[in-house]
Amino acid sequence: MESWNTPLPARLPVQPDRLKLYDTASQSVRHPGNLAEASLYVCGITPYDATHLGHANTYVTFDLLSRYWRACGLPVTYVQNVTDVDDPLLERATATGVDWRDLAAEQTELFRSDMEALNVLAPDHYVGATETVDWVVASVEALVANGTAYPVPGAGSEPDGDIYFSIDAAQEATHWTLGSVGRHSAEEMATVFPERGGDPDRPGKRHPLDPLLWRVARPGEPTWEGRSLGTGRPGWHIECSAIARRLLPAPFTVQGGGSDLRFPHHEFSAAHATAADGQPLAQAFVHAGMVGLDGEKMSKSLGNLVLVSRLRSQGVEPVAIRTALLSNHYRDDWDWTPELMTRSMDRVARWRRALELQEPGDGAALLAAAHRALSDDLDAPAALAQVDRWADEALARDDRNPAGLGPDGASGTQAADVDPSSPDVRAAVNGLLGLTL
Repeated sequence: MESWNTPLPARLPVQPDRLKLYDTASQSVRHPGNLAEASLYVCGITPYDATHLGHANTYVTFDLLSRYWRACGLPVTYVQNVTDVDDPLLERATATGVDWRDLAAEQTELFRSDMEALNVLAPDHYVGATETVDWVVASVEALVANGTAYPVPGAGSEPDGDIYFSIDAAQEATHWTLGSVGRHSAEEMATVFPERGGDPDRPGKRHPLDPLLWRVARPGEPTWEGRSLGTGRPGWHIECSAIARRLLPAPFTVQGGGSDLRFPHHEFSAAHATAADGQPLAQAFVHAGMVGLDGEKMSKSLGNLVLVSRLRSQGVEPVAIRTALLSNHYRDDWDWTPELMTRSMDRVARWRRALELQEPGDGAALLAAAHRALSDDLDAPAALAQVDRWADEALARDDRNPAGLGPDGASGTQAADVDPSSPDVRAAVNGLLGLTL
């Protein structure tokens, strides 16, 4: 699957600061690991409906991380998947009478256009689950061979041969323990598991929370040849584990996603990878908060969605949407309101007025200040506050000097000691924060 075509920003003259991020697994704000290079995996959409602001919040968050690293001059490898075969997609396709492949392709393309509009840099690898079934088959076969996966016999309407991951076997064989990634209690995991695709009551499982790795063929469902596993299709968590292991180092730098993926998805993706080769999946697990509407988490199942495409069709500039998202810290849960959108549009308009008044050196100073803010757990609100501060100063200069005269009485200003290659404000704000002014 090809990436969308958002161009990479020019490398900006910023020295690497010591980035600290909140790691869910260690429950601490810490450096994520080696900064000679950076690698990032962000779990992608299941494409059965349009991109809402909860999705956008997650992908803008990790776009900010990618831009931060690139501004430091680091090589970055970014991977994102698309779960283009899964139960919610198949159920929506059946309910609407649309072929599941057509539905997936249509919604994936809408997502890509929304991301491009929001100035989200394209991943280096953007791959669908249906493209990587062979990788999943090989991964599941390896887990069966080392005893951390097992077949479940048929019961009732369920056929023989579904393959499940064994939590108990993995805990005996590796350093991974249940809850060590998502950091939920046993009671929380038992509650969340069935709500997020789990089947704790499936007869024949060794542990109620053992996750599905390979679902053998059922009538009316898409299937692929699974070699020793039989015909079937992948489970959800193994998909991301297999893709990450093929395309990124072991461990890679940051596993990202929304906080609703802490368990079971990231918990078991990490477990699958570690059970296969003994290495952690990632050095840090970073999670974005949930976006709500009227006090409820924004989700397709509830139908309380504010869609990026709908805002765009109403004439809202994508830069204002991105500004609204960045005005909340990525780890916070928050509610979307029309007032937030209005404030963001006013903010962008003020920045644009100030652009006409920038002086040499403003861009480099702003870039350094915003970069320092992002070094502290991607504090985007603090970075935006630096843009506000610059705009206030630029507009105040204009108020004091309405004729626009330089210090020698001539029109304009000069700064002989300013590096002519340093970025102007527009380049700095776009390159680091992704805000197109």
